[in-house]
Amino acid sequence: MTIILICFPYFFQYIEQRNGTVLNDAVLSVIPPYNVSALIFILIWSSSFCMLLTAVRRPEILLTFLIAYVILCLCRIITIFLFPLEAPQGLIELADPLSNSFYGADFITKDLFFSGHVSTLFLMYLCQSNRFLRHYTMIASILVAMLVLVQHVHYTIDVLFAFPFAYACFISSRKLINVNVCYVND
Repeated sequence: MTIILICFPYFFQYIEQRNGTVLNDAVLSVIPPYNVSALIFILIWSSSFCMLLTAVRRPEILLTFLIAYVILCLCRIITIFLFPLEAPQGLIELADPLSNSFYGADFITKDLFFSGHVSTLFLMYLCQSNRFLRHYTMIASILVAMLVLVQHVHYTIDVLFAFPFAYACFISSRKLINVNVCYVND
């Protein structure tokens, strides 16, 4: 995880310099861009806090999440490298001072396929054991998926593929550490 966090700023600076493809996104073409950064920020970081509450009580869930998150980050690096995209038209910069600190710049526009925000939230949902917090995190995942489209931060395909990638990383993590725990028990 530390190696990934150290490498992320360099990788993101590299992808910002590349030329990519502009996608013709039918969904974005009918949604006027609007700045919803504050709501996205609240949903992401409140869900992160919920995950932390669960992880403190259930170390096997913390381990599952951390390994899945490392796999998820590696998948994002590979897919972003293989599928260079230009930012969607009408993109409004996402103001998230905490997340942006990992990018090594104020704002990165080409970390598109697939959405890191949505996939990480969905991964939190999959790892969450508390029923109430699990429901909250699922709702937050869906809302952030819609809101990043409203803000034109991602293409629709970026958001849609975030869910299966997160699920695959979750399953891989469980298999790697051979955890057979019930994730919903509270």
